[in-house]
Amino acid sequence: MLLGAGSVFAYAPFELYPLALVSIAILVGMASRTQGKRATAMLGFAWGLGAFLAGVSWLYIALNRYGGMPMPFAAFAILLLSAYLALFPALVLGVYARFAAGGILKRAALFAGLWCASELLRGWLFTGFPWLAIGYSQSAPSPMAGFLPILGVYGVGALLAFCAAMLGLTHWRNGRAAALSLVAVTLVLGVGAVLRPLHWTEPAGEPIQVALIQTNVEQGLKWRPETLAEQLESNARLALAQRADLVVMPETTLPLLADRLPNGYLEELAAEMRARAGDLVLGVFLRDAAGHIYNGALNVGRSPSQTYAKQHLVPFGEYSPPLFGWFYRLADIPMSDQTRGKSDQPPLRLGDQRVAINICYEDLFGRELIRSLPEATLMLNMSNLAWYGDSFAQPQHLQIARVRALETGRPMLRSTNTGMTAVVQPDGSVSEVLPAFEQGILTTSVRGYQGLTPYARWGDVGALAIALASVAASVLPALRRRKNG
Repeated sequence: MLLGAGSVFAYAPFELYPLALVSIAILVGMASRTQGKRATAMLGFAWGLGAFLAGVSWLYIALNRYGGMPMPFAAFAILLLSAYLALFPALVLGVYARFAAGGILKRAALFAGLWCASELLRGWLFTGFPWLAIGYSQSAPSPMAGFLPILGVYGVGALLAFCAAMLGLTHWRNGRAAALSLVAVTLVLGVGAVLRPLHWTEPAGEPIQVALIQTNVEQGLKWRPETLAEQLESNARLALAQRADLVVMPETTLPLLADRLPNGYLEELAAEMRARAGDLVLGVFLRDAAGHIYNGALNVGRSPSQTYAKQHLVPFGEYSPPLFGWFYRLADIPMSDQTRGKSDQPPLRLGDQRVAINICYEDLFGRELIRSLPEATLMLNMSNLAWYGDSFAQPQHLQIARVRALETGRPMLRSTNTGMTAVVQPDGSVSEVLPAFEQGILTTSVRGYQGLTPYARWGDVGALAIALASVAASVLPALRRRKNG
């Protein structure tokens, strides 16, 4: 458990990325000396439990402080979630213990394939929860970041797991085995380092001025009716404080339905933005003719009005999974009965740019973001992480955005309530960022990009192919031997 908890230091805000390799290498080494499939699986469960309890502990703040769930129930809910997520590394080590055979390369490939398959499964099952996929720890300056535009975060996770297994399985007193392990790991890291400077996409069009607004509204005040008038006035003031081609305000910056806004509110903002030859994009709840409610975004200004409705909703926060009505009897989460937006929504046409919006949690799903490519020239994330207080959530989420920028070869603009509002370049670097938990406006010049990275073309097919081929190479011969034996 301590080893798993220590792996969290590989992620933001610490970004000690070699610790991910060290942690998994030690785990594999321990597994190789553990007798029995059940005991080995429990080793993986303990590692996973430590990793997720430490890595997503910030969810407790949302449940207890802002969701009103009593402390024992909130703590138990986090334990339950972490235990569920720990089943995936447990499955990896249990299956590995059953089928591991042959030389070190074959066993390392099996472990890497199983690890990759488990993370792909975790990112899909029950709508997916891919937070803390190990590949996120390898954002730049890790040499493995060079593989992100090609294989995506899961493929990088597979390569990391392979390198870790090579190190963890090596008998270092055996000079030949030690040399093989070092050559294999050096080769992977070296190729990644060579790939890192490559540019898979290119600038398109002239730079535009953007103003990304960080409103810094405390979550405990956001939904109080007595603060609504003040919030509407503050949003209007901030939106018009800077002249820019594109002004962006965060997720749910207007904490009510668009059709319940005061008469003339949006019209006045639109008229002012048209006079400035700019566009304003803001987060607000939308309602369709059938009464369905969406966590959405809309634009007003020089461009025709368009909307975006969040496609990938957060379980428990934005909709209730089946059989979990008891959860809502314990928690008080506003606007928690939402509808999923359509998966084929086009990017917003704002001036000369095509802006693909993703709202908060959606940017964890790279395979969904690439649907907007190659049309989109800019990626835009609108978030409200005030639910999680001053925690790891903000820097971890920014690191996820950096990975998405590398995978898509597009700048990722981020407008957030409490942090971290930033501009991420296509190479994954953060060119500008506002301090967290301060109201501010990030004004800068940004260029759109065109073209496709290999990942944008193929998605997770490369990672899935690695997983299937690596696992099949060990599992199928073992099953044949068992059948013939």
